[in-house]
Amino acid sequence: QVQLVESGGGLVRPGGSLRLSCAVFGRLFSINAMSWYRQAPGKQRELVAAITVDDSTNYADSVKGRFTISRDNAKNTVYLQMNSLKPEDTAVYYCNAEFYSGSYLNYWGQGTQVTVSS
Repeated sequence: QVQLVESGGGLVRPGGSLRLSCAVFGRLFSINAMSWYRQAPGKQRELVAAITVDDSTNYADSVKGRFTISRDNAKNTVYLQMNSLKPEDTAVYYCNAEFYSGSYLNYWGQGTQVTVSS
């Protein structure tokens, strides 16, 4: 089975930076895209950033210019570099991996808490 393990969350002050990591275990092929979502209390889970097999990236307007998604294929890991963090970035961040081998399969990480506060 596929497991996604997230790390790197924590408490940071406004203007600070964090780098989230998501390592994929159990299936090391056919990853079509990876993405980061976040969910703040009382709000819908939203897409933050995504990266596809051709390295095309997409970002939510709210994070564009501040966040960068990247991958290390050798380590089966995707990263989310978060700079200039704002209190409104506070949320649980979830990693998602989409596999395609004739059909689509999606797996989620357990989430990592990011809190931006003074």
